[in-house]
Amino acid sequence: MKPVVGAMQAWSCIVVSVFAIVILSVIGALFKANHHSMMGSTEDPANGAAVAATVFSAVIVYVVFLVGCGFQAFLHFRDNRRGAISLS
Repeated sequence: MKPVVGAMQAWSCIVVSVFAIVILSVIGALFKANHHSMMGSTEDPANGAAVAATVFSAVIVYVVFLVGCGFQAFLHFRDNRRGAISLS
């Protein structure tokens, strides 16, 4: 199987996905716990659990991106190891 995206794009996607997963997981956990830093203002949402569910769904999307980009990076690694010539 051949990679669809370039190696640099695959590794960039991996880095961005890992960063987003970590940051969004922390934000979702704070909303789920109704932490005062997220729920302390009158303009903040009344139901922190609903916001946390939305944030965790975004984490799921980034996990899918991470798996897909990781597979693309693996394909590049495998092709380079076999001595395949890249024309791009």
